Amino acid sequence: MATSNKQLFTIVDGLAEAQRSSGQQYDMFRVRGKVFGYYWPRTQTVGLKQTLSEQLALVAERPDVFEVQFTSGGFGWVVAHLEGVDADELGELVFEAWRLTAPEELVAQVPDLAR
Repeated sequence: MATSNKQLFTIVDGLAEAQRSSGQQYDMFRVRGKVFGYYWPRTQTVGLKQTLSEQLALVAERPDVFEVQFTSGGFGWVVAHLEGVDADELGELVFEAWRLTAPEELVAQVPDLAR
């Protein structure tokens, strides 16, 4: 069930105009300059932008896998422990984070993975 950081990077790299940058303590995921996620290798966790309702639902459903990171601008960022999510679920979460961040014209060019 666990997802590796290699699988995470493959998911991110498959998104239109997504960019990864590496820092000393974490990697950052952006689309057209706006951040939609982070990866912390030390803890094997990823922080992703979500709707507030999705953030709360994920944490309530599986608090051993998901935790509230913070809220900002009407969005709820959630931390996911990679050992607790499979690649398909992580793909959906990463896509949603990207979709919530990317400009509308870019999102319109990409099929919705949830359908």
